[in-house]
Amino acid sequence: MMAPLQDALSLTGIRLFIEAGGPVVMLLLAVALLMWTLIFERTFFVIFTRRRLLQQVQARWDARSDHSSWYAQRVKERLISEARLQLRGSLPVIKAIVATCPMIGLLGTVTGMIQVFEVMAVQGTGNARAMASGVSAATLPTLSGMVLALSGIYPVSRFEHLMQHSTRALHDHMVTHR
Repeated sequence: MMAPLQDALSLTGIRLFIEAGGPVVMLLLAVALLMWTLIFERTFFVIFTRRRLLQQVQARWDARSDHSSWYAQRVKERLISEARLQLRGSLPVIKAIVATCPMIGLLGTVTGMIQVFEVMAVQGTGNARAMASGVSAATLPTLSGMVLALSGIYPVSRFEHLMQHSTRALHDHMVTHR
């Protein structure tokens, strides 16, 4: 009986947070949805597809009879490069989103401060209650942008590490395995 009430209160709190932050928080919500969709896609790839990709590349290399000529080395470089591209996938986009989130938050700070200055120009400097919504609209997007960026840093670094490790292991295995 308490759970539906708590859920309703939680949703109300989220709605109030978004309203207080203004349109920039809505934009950050959309960016968060995109970023975490891409992160889940990369997680799915790492868990279910990465190993199979590496095995396929290794099998293509093993199927070659020549492993030591100049041409064979170029083929190996191409295979590793193609694998690296597939391993990276949407990682550059995720990194760009993570880097952009604080800037979007700062956009919210600027728009919120404009609201504060409008209140000051229209009603004078003494009306703190009227300025409070502008201050809220200035700080909440900044907070949201920073939290969103921080939440994406660990997955990005983890995916980069896995990509580098997988590429290095593939290269090492192709050198020693004949």
